[in-house]
Order: sequence, then C-alpha cells, then structure tokens
Amino acid sequence: MEQIQRIADLAGEVLGREVAGSYLHGSCVLGGLKPASDLDVLVVSRRPMEDVERRALLSGLLRMSPCGARARPVELTVVVRSAVRPWRYPPTGDFQYGEWLRGDFEAGLVPQPEPMPDLALLITMVLAGDRPLTGPPPAQVLDPVPPPDLRRACVAGIPGLLGDLDGDTRNVVLTLARVWTTLATGGIKSKDAAADWALRRLPPEHRPVLEHARDLYLGAGYDEESWSEELRAAVRPYVDAVLAETGRLTGG
Repeated sequence: MEQIQRIADLAGEVLGREVAGSYLHGSCVLGGLKPASDLDVLVVSRRPMEDVERRALLSGLLRMSPCGARARPVELTVVVRSAVRPWRYPPTGDFQYGEWLRGDFEAGLVPQPEPMPDLALLITMVLAGDRPLTGPPPAQVLDPVPPPDLRRACVAGIPGLLGDLDGDTRNVVLTLARVWTTLATGGIKSKDAAADWALRRLPPEHRPVLEHARDLYLGAGYDEESWSEELRAAVRPYVDAVLAETGRLTGG
C-alpha cells in the first residue's frame, strides 16, 4: 500500500541513517486490514530523537494520517534499540503518534520519551509478523519478549481500556477479549480471532456484546458504528465477566 511506504519514507527522511529498521504490526500482520484498521508501524532507531526531528516527524504524520477517501489513520511508534535490546520491562518508547491524540498534537503537544508497557505487545507482533519495510528482519534488531512480561503488559493496559469504554466501545470490547486470549494462550491473535476464541468460552448472556463488536470490526467504519440500548446495557456485564477471567488467570 502506498500510504505504508510513505510512512516508512517519512521516518527515513527525518532520521536518515539512524533508522535501524521499520516494521509493520497490528492488523497488517494479524489477519489483514479491516474497514477501520490503523496502519501500525514500529521504527527502531539507533539513538534518541532530537526535538527538531520530533517536530518534523509529527508534522509529516499530521498531514499524512487523517482518514480521507483513500487514507487510513496512522499509529507510528519509535523506539531506541538500546532501550529494548537487551530487553527489560517496562520498556521506554521514544515517540508515539496516534490519531486518538490528534487534538493534543494540534494544540502543540510533541511526543516525548515515556514508559510504554504496550511495546511488549508491539514487539511481539513485529517479530511474529516479520514484515520489514526497511532494514533487516526484525529478529536481527529486536529481542523476544519473555512471556511473563507480555502478560504484565496486557494487564497494565486494562485501566486505560476501561477509561475509554464509553467513547471507544467497539475497540475496548474486542481488546479485552484479546487480553483474555493472550493471557490464556500466550499468543496475540487478531481482534476477530480473539473474539472467536472468547465467544466459545463466554456464558451465553455475554456473547451478543462481543459478537456485535466483532461484526462491526469486520464490516463497518467508525462512522457506521451503532449500539442498541439493549446491547449498550449489556456492555458492562460483559466487561465484568472478562475481567473476572483475566483476574483468575493472573491471580488478581
């Protein structure tokens, strides 16, 4: 896809030879893009970014990312190789762009280094997908994430998910199913595959919420998303049921 190559080209223009490699993850490597999927790219850098580079990369992404007739939203994460190789937890990310922060970026926020437990999931997907855009295969650049740290990252993301439940219901419902799946199986599945796994294990009364979220993911853009009053009322009981399962698996 042309837009994916433009993302890699932008990172190369800003960071030049400091790019050790750039790699696809997310839906691109887990079952294919769906109507509302982001384009997820991890860039591994040889050194931390300078402020002028942060601003240049942010400016380019703001122009590139908005969803139009043919464009998809972009999620781009930059990590310094020495921050994750050798691996340690929690990892630190050097830069992250996502459409959910567009308002903050347009108001002047520039992404800065910060702890990113979610990098454990991104790196695991990058290694499993093995889809380099630039540079060598990811296994030559990144260390594998130990299973205990992958589980810790899954759990660390739950509070943030719950905070987004009302405004991003589809994604939260599906991501919680994926958290449950990863904790139980040790692998990261696509959102629809994780939903299928969880549906076989959910009590019947909680299945309609997850079935609806899965169907929206497979066939609808965000502007087409709708929830009936009956389904909306069933979301929180579904969440509680999945949290009970994740708690059982983690001893929490």
